Amino acid sequence: MNIDLETNKDLLSKTLTINEMFFSIQGEGTRSGLPCIFIRLHGCKLRCSYCDTPYALNKNVGGNLMSIQAILDYIQSKPCSFVEFTGGEPLEQENVFDFFTYLIDIGKTVAIETAGHIPLKNVDSRVVKILDVKCPSSNMTKFNLYDNFQYIDAKDEVKFVIGTEEDFNFALELCNQYDLTNKTTVLFSPVFGKISYQTLAEKILETGKNIRFQIQLHKYIWDPSTRGV
Repeated sequence: MNIDLETNKDLLSKTLTINEMFFSIQGEGTRSGLPCIFIRLHGCKLRCSYCDTPYALNKNVGGNLMSIQAILDYIQSKPCSFVEFTGGEPLEQENVFDFFTYLIDIGKTVAIETAGHIPLKNVDSRVVKILDVKCPSSNMTKFNLYDNFQYIDAKDEVKFVIGTEEDFNFALELCNQYDLTNKTTVLFSPVFGKISYQTLAEKILETGKNIRFQIQLHKYIWDPSTRGV
């Protein structure tokens, strides 16, 4: 799936609603610690109990309408080839799909972090998909689209944010049901300040599965409330 710029000249004039853009260190996942350009899109229909970006949720409040050309100019101004789209929920804005393809075609590595309530079937297969599956303590499990697992492969990541033992058991059951640890990278991430890191790490070890324990590195480099990092 490629974008021919001669026949798609209108792409860069299209718009996205942006919450913030920043150049920082990737704080999570298999690329943790590496430089990353973050494009945070504005708006999300979900309301996870532990959301750490509530300022990016309400589509009717905040956000800046920007042309894709202006966003591209920002990306190209940074000495980095890795771009991650996050939110809010990036896949709730339809113009983003062709932008993913365009960026990959010009040599960027593109990742998205998605809450999983939007089908992944229309996402360019070259995009690194970070699928955040909602556990019970999020109060959003009813929005999980488990069909999305069929669009996940070895380059992608499936993340479970764990706040309780119920969350852990829920995540482990899905790993077993869909054979996730043999298909892709599986991340168990503790809700910040809600569960003992040691407890979660030890429970992962007990499973005997190839599950990666992770913390949000950026919340230890900077104050946890700091935006734009």
